[in-house]
Amino acid sequence: MELSKRLGAVAGLVTEGASVADVGTDHGYIPIYLMEGGIASRVIALDIKKGPLERARMHIVGHGLKDRIELRQSDGLREVRPGEADTLIAAGMGGALVIHILEDSPETVREMRSFILQPQSEIDKVRRYLNRSGYYIEQERMVEEAGKFYPVMRAVYGQREDYEEYEYFYGKRLLENRDAVLFRYLLREKRIRESILEQLGRHKTSMTAREREAQVRAEWQMVQSALSCYENEDVYREPGKGGVWR
Repeated sequence: MELSKRLGAVAGLVTEGASVADVGTDHGYIPIYLMEGGIASRVIALDIKKGPLERARMHIVGHGLKDRIELRQSDGLREVRPGEADTLIAAGMGGALVIHILEDSPETVREMRSFILQPQSEIDKVRRYLNRSGYYIEQERMVEEAGKFYPVMRAVYGQREDYEEYEYFYGKRLLENRDAVLFRYLLREKRIRESILEQLGRHKTSMTAREREAQVRAEWQMVQSALSCYENEDVYREPGKGGVWR
């Protein structure tokens, strides 16, 4: 099974021998990959809807894994008993839903060791929730696929950390590691906001435009704060400005 960049980044954070609960499994690609590669010892593939589960079943059968991957219709982790899995995968869903899954099944979550999350929205809120709720984000990756950027994180139980505001939005571990994909994302975000500010500058007489300008300037400043983590890193400078891409 060959995975997309996004799913490959998710699967790449699973440790060898893990027992995995894949919430929102959809086509079942990650469970198949983990079992074919001998990475996971067990996978429970979960989805709230029958349609995705049937698609996953067909793929799993097609790969000869019907006796090694268990399918369950489940709202989040509700059909997973405490101790059945030590690793949660929640990928390709909104940040609010990721948080809900973690909060909704406390007994099952308490028995898990690691949480591999790929929220599609409200990423800062997920990081805030993890940090205040006794989780430590030990790894973060970002991939670009078809023009979209996807951050993936692996959290374990641990001590709360001090975060700068921009680290909630862009990822403390990504910034510490001077992640090249995040750098490209930040440059794009900077250009977008500068373009918006230029357009808003033509309509300063409007109260709405002034309020919007203040908001965008605050966002621009947060991007700049994140980019400051890359200072003195020649390999990350923009092409045409004396540097090269890594």
